[in-house]
Amino acid sequence: MSQYQSEINRRRTFAIISHPDAGKTTLTEKFLLYGGAIAQAGIVKGKKNSRAATSDWMEIEKQRGISVTSSVMQFQYEGFCINILDTPGHQDFSEDTYRTLMAADSAVMVIDAAKGVEAQTRKLFKVCAMRDIPIFTFINKMDREARDPFELCEELEKELGLETYPVNWPIGCGKEFQGVYDRGRGEIIHFTSNGGAKAATATEVLLDDPNLDALIGPRLHAQLSDDIELLDGAAAEFDLERVRHGKLSPVFFGSALTNFGVEPFLEEFLRMTTAPLPRTAGELVVDCMDDDFSAFVFKIQANMNKAHRDRIAFLRVVSGRFDADKEVYHVQAGKKIRLSRPQQLMAAEREIIEEAYAGDIIGVFDPGIFSIGDTLCAPGKKFRFDPIPTFAPEHFRRVRSLDTMKRKQFLKGMEQIAQEGAIQIFKTPYTGMEEVIVGVVGTLQFDVLEYRLKNEYNVELYMEGLPYEYLRWIRSADGEPVKEEDLILGTDVKLVEDYKGNQLLLFGSQWAIGWTQERNRDLTFYEFGGGIA
Repeated sequence: MSQYQSEINRRRTFAIISHPDAGKTTLTEKFLLYGGAIAQAGIVKGKKNSRAATSDWMEIEKQRGISVTSSVMQFQYEGFCINILDTPGHQDFSEDTYRTLMAADSAVMVIDAAKGVEAQTRKLFKVCAMRDIPIFTFINKMDREARDPFELCEELEKELGLETYPVNWPIGCGKEFQGVYDRGRGEIIHFTSNGGAKAATATEVLLDDPNLDALIGPRLHAQLSDDIELLDGAAAEFDLERVRHGKLSPVFFGSALTNFGVEPFLEEFLRMTTAPLPRTAGELVVDCMDDDFSAFVFKIQANMNKAHRDRIAFLRVVSGRFDADKEVYHVQAGKKIRLSRPQQLMAAEREIIEEAYAGDIIGVFDPGIFSIGDTLCAPGKKFRFDPIPTFAPEHFRRVRSLDTMKRKQFLKGMEQIAQEGAIQIFKTPYTGMEEVIVGVVGTLQFDVLEYRLKNEYNVELYMEGLPYEYLRWIRSADGEPVKEEDLILGTDVKLVEDYKGNQLLLFGSQWAIGWTQERNRDLTFYEFGGGIA
């Protein structure tokens, strides 16, 4: 095997998904600790805390103690080169999360042991299931009072339609959480806290060890024996092939806060996951081992460094090796370009790089030429990776600048933030940009929009709520633009265009969608954008 192939084979690229407050950011930081990427984890709390999480870089995130944008982190662990996509857990940022999942080869789903499957977990799981990617479940916060582990596994299967295989099993919960039983090795891993150092102190003992009663207590020993008997009789068989196609989820128990169970999870996860997955470009399947470089843009972030007013395009390298000295072909622009200042990221920290391999996530300086979903490949190749879907917003407001003299800055800021995919902007057809309608997946994005326009463009906003909750992209039978006077629309339906010129309808209710479809049969309705030219 060549060095080139071995570099790709040791790559693992995964996203961490969860509902807010399940402990996702804490788990991410513990992974970084084990990989030696950081010396001390920041505990995510409110703005009074002096440390903020390494993966949360935007000022608004530090104030609120939540992840608002997706962070990308790379670190080394036991011969593996790991790229973590730390997605925003807050439900108001799910569109950015959806797109980030397009760049991942597998997902770690963090579940709160007391709360089980929550609303945001369901939404994110659907996107993973759509792509058939492996999903690994980490049931977190076992150091607190938790629900019955059998009940939690049953809920995962019932709510998500995903079979589970517990790789380990918890011994107690809350203050009694002693460790986990490793089913594969038939060993108990007993944890004791060592004052917040990198790893909890682990003692491994066999199930038939005569000192087990003294170690975990007779009651927990008896409970564990009963649980193991039930598991061995009722649980699904382990099938690595089904895991790799997202049909069976390995389940692990632990506590990211105390480090109990984190390292065993990381090691098993790396053993079960694969090298970078192929991607499709129409009929073409692009494999990670293909010699020629290819990549796609899945995220654009402006002003990560306020002092430099920069704009970074995040690329997922799909195949081959990226060389900073060589030109690449930007398919959508139809020209060769040299990628400026290629860098790898550790949240807000950056390092200029000379090379990257399939599976890596790199950031490049964007002078305003990239859009989400763009394809980059070796000169002479002209394929396009399948488009990244645009997800329908659920909240809409009419937005304008309070100061009419700042209209230029207002439009520039709105368009830039829309190109990043943080918001979607719409206009009424044939009116230019006099009336700007903003659509977001969740209402907190309006706060981020207001914050960024004020801090980055010195523009104060006026916002007015609109009575729409649903959106559908539309196309006429002949492909020509439709005119409002030719449509039969109810009073709670509005025709708009996005900034790419696609036509859409906004609806006040689910019922209005059916009513409109019934009366405009020559229109085709689309729930996702991106497939429309």
